[in-house]
Amino acid sequence: MVYDCIIIGGGIAGLQAAIQLGRYQHKVLVLDEGKGRSSICHCYHNLLGWPDGVSGMKLRSLGKDHALRLGVEFEEERVETVRGLEGQFCVITANSHEFFSKKLLLATGIKDNIPPFEGLLPCLGKSIFVCPDCDGYEILDKSALVIGSGNAGASMALTLTYWTDALTLINHGKGKIDADLKGKLVAKGINLVSDELSKILVDGSELKGVTLANGERINCGYAFLALGGNKPNAELALQLGVEVEDNKHILVDPRTKMTSVENVWAAGDITVHSEQAAIAMGDGIQAAIWIHKSLLES
Repeated sequence: MVYDCIIIGGGIAGLQAAIQLGRYQHKVLVLDEGKGRSSICHCYHNLLGWPDGVSGMKLRSLGKDHALRLGVEFEEERVETVRGLEGQFCVITANSHEFFSKKLLLATGIKDNIPPFEGLLPCLGKSIFVCPDCDGYEILDKSALVIGSGNAGASMALTLTYWTDALTLINHGKGKIDADLKGKLVAKGINLVSDELSKILVDGSELKGVTLANGERINCGYAFLALGGNKPNAELALQLGVEVEDNKHILVDPRTKMTSVENVWAAGDITVHSEQAAIAMGDGIQAAIWIHKSLLES
């Protein structure tokens, strides 16, 4: 079987594209291993229609059910290899299964640099955050920690001063902070702690504080992660020769979302833009519209 389109990545962008392509009644397959960024966010706070927030898993579940009703197929597999093959694409999974398609949409997202502290994951999106644009509002006039490293941590702390002036930056990764940024931290009254964390103190999804390597405890109910080193999942794009930025985000046509390689599109956090769930949805549907147009021409 040759699918009209294979979508690699079943997160927010991939699911929205699948829904749109399903509504066009195209033969679509979504390949996803279930470990994407949206699967670990327990609450998106800034989405239209969800004033009390919604978890990534709920969005994914609703999106998959929606797409399934439209005839979209799903396989929970990790894709390891993609290659062009006589005007088509051959997609090979870790289980050595091969799938073929006319068009390809990469919605592979990025992987956040999240420290492996016990109890941290249930707090993501609830009391520990990664995106100031998404969740800065959650710490409005509240005390908050920035668990960071070097300039990435300092820049996050300075950004968050829009929302609160009660910030403590813990340079957990021990990265170097440039002198000008240090000066800005001092000017904004941000407390800088040059020590690693030994433990994160939580109660379910609520952050209670942290313990430093020196034994000191800092009580606080909110934190942002800014350790740097977030990794775009661009390996498949590179296999296809898709043009990427120096930071490995995929470059796409702003109108069509097609990459530099014909019949390969990209959508969501893997592309060059602000990393927002709402933007990922827009990317997905926009890419799907142009994939449809391309299928009509072929």
